[in-house]
Amino acid sequence: MPPRLSILIAEDNAADRMLLSTIVSRQGHRSLTASNGLEAVALFEQERPQLVLMDALMPVMDGFEAARRIKQIAGEELVPIIFLTSLTEGEALVRCLEAGGDDFLPKPYNRVILEAKINAMDRLRRLQDTVRQQRDLIAQHNDYLLNEQRVAKAVFDKVAHSGCLAAPNIRYLQSPYALFNGDLLLAAFKPSGGMHVLLGDFTGHGLPAAIGAMPLAEVFYGMTAKGYSLPEIVREINAKLKRILPLGVFCCATLLNISFQRRVVEVWNGGLPDGYLLRANGGERVRLVSRHLPLGILEPEAFNDRYEVFPLEVGDRVFLLSDGVLETSNQQGELFGEMRLLRVFAANRQPALLFAQVQQALLSFRGEQQQDDVSLVEVSMVEEGSLSPGPLIFTGSGQNSPLDWSATFEFRGETLRRFNPLPFLLQLLLEVEGLRPRGGALYSVLAELYSNALEHGVLGLDSSLKCDAEGFAEYYRQRSAKLAELREGYVRFHLQLVPEPGGGRLTVRVEDSGAGFDGLAVLEEKMRHDRLSGRGLTLVRQLSERCTWADDGREVSVEFSWLAGA
Repeated sequence: MPPRLSILIAEDNAADRMLLSTIVSRQGHRSLTASNGLEAVALFEQERPQLVLMDALMPVMDGFEAARRIKQIAGEELVPIIFLTSLTEGEALVRCLEAGGDDFLPKPYNRVILEAKINAMDRLRRLQDTVRQQRDLIAQHNDYLLNEQRVAKAVFDKVAHSGCLAAPNIRYLQSPYALFNGDLLLAAFKPSGGMHVLLGDFTGHGLPAAIGAMPLAEVFYGMTAKGYSLPEIVREINAKLKRILPLGVFCCATLLNISFQRRVVEVWNGGLPDGYLLRANGGERVRLVSRHLPLGILEPEAFNDRYEVFPLEVGDRVFLLSDGVLETSNQQGELFGEMRLLRVFAANRQPALLFAQVQQALLSFRGEQQQDDVSLVEVSMVEEGSLSPGPLIFTGSGQNSPLDWSATFEFRGETLRRFNPLPFLLQLLLEVEGLRPRGGALYSVLAELYSNALEHGVLGLDSSLKCDAEGFAEYYRQRSAKLAELREGYVRFHLQLVPEPGGGRLTVRVEDSGAGFDGLAVLEEKMRHDRLSGRGLTLVRQLSERCTWADDGREVSVEFSWLAGA
C-alpha cells in the first residue's frame, strides 16, 4: 500500500479545489488547499508537503511564479509539481516545465489519471530521496576513508622517507597517480659512510600498491644501519615480500650501493627500466640493465642476488627511472618512450641541468594528464667526506637494551668462509642507544679489526703486496683462494659493556688464531705518500679512544665511551 502523502492543491476555482481534495483524500492522502500562488508558497513553507498540484493561471501570483519559489524553498529535496491546466498551446506547456513543473494534468480532471500520476510522482520522489541518502552516505564514508588515508600516509611518509633523500648529491622526482605512491624511493647512509639507494615500483596504484612499502622500508633502513651488504639486503627484502604479499603483487626495483671511498657503485636491477651511468668525462652512457625478476616473485632458494660493479669518478651520475616515465602518454596516445629520453640526454650540454631538462620534457609531452606513478632519481658521485651522513636509521628506539653485559663470539673456519659477522655484531651493539651516534666509527673500527684478524691472522696474507694496483689485485686473488679452502682457524670477538656515571663504556677485544704481528710497529712506521697498505690501523687509533695490542700480536683491544643524551 502506497504511503500517505501530504499534497498541496493550489486552485483558484473552489469547485475544482473541492473535487481535487476529495480525490486525494479518498486515495488516503492528506490534502492542503490554497486559492492562489501566494497562499500556496506560504502553506508550502509552513507544512512542507511531499507533492503539489498547481493551477497554472491564478490571481495574486500565478502558478509559474509559485512553482519557481517552491522549488527554491525545497532545495535538494525533490517535491514533484503537477500543473493543472486547460492550456494546450506548446509554448504554455513549455512555460510549465521551465517553471519547475514535472508533469501535467489537463482539465477536466480524470480521477484514474490523477491517482496514477500521484503514484508515479511519489515513486520518483522516493527514488530521488534514496539516491540522496546514498550520496550522503557515500560522502560520509569517503570523508572517513580520506581521513584514514591521510593518517596512513603521514605514517607511511615518516617510515618510507626517513633516510637521506635530502643529501646534496641526490635529485629526485616523485609524482604519484593517487594519494599513495606505488613507486618507492629510499636512500640511507651506511655505517662506512657510503650510501644505499632503492627505487621500487609496486604493481598497481594507490594504497594497494603501497601496501608492501612499509615492510620493505623497514628492512632496507634497518639492515643498512647495521652494515649489511647489498646482496644480503636484497635477498631479505625478496624473502619478506614473497612471504607477505598476495599472489600477483610484486615490486620491480633497482638497488645501488655507492662507496665514496672505493669509488664504485654496485647495481642490482630487477624488473625496472634500464638505468644509466652518465660519465662526467666525455658524456659516455653505460646502461644499468635489468637482469633479474622483480622482488617478491621467487622463493628465497631460487633468488639471484648477483650484482654488477662499475667504477665511478667524481661528477659521474647514476640515473634511475620507473616505467611510469617511459609510459607517460600525450593527448594523441603516444608514449614518451626511451628514444625521447635518450634524445634529452644527447642534447644536454650542462650536466647540472639534465635532471630539470628531463622533468620539463615529460611535462611538455604529457600536459596536465597523468596515467601512472612517475619517479626519477639522479645520484652523483662526490668526494669522500664531502657529505654529512647524519644519524643512521634504526627500527628500534634502543632505550630498553641492557647496559651491563659481556659476550664472546668465536667464528670458526666454516663460518668465516661464508658468513660476515660484522652486521651480526653491529646489530647487537647498536641496540644500545648511546652507541648509535658512534655507529659509523664503530663499524669502521670493527671492519678494520676483523679484516686484519681474518686476512693477516687466519689466512696469513702479506699486506706488503698492496703496494700498487697490480699488487691489490693479487692480494685479493689470494684472499679469495685461501678463503675458499679455509677449514680451520678462528676469530673471536670479546664484547664488554659497562655503565659509567652519565653514560657507558664499550670494550672490544678481537683475537685470532694466526701467528700475530706487531701492530705498534706498523703504526709507528713512517707512512710514505705512495703506500697503499697499513692505513687501516691508523684509522682504528683515530676513531677509538684507546687501542692496544697483546704482546703476542694476536689480540687487539679498543674502547669507546659515551655520555647519555650526547
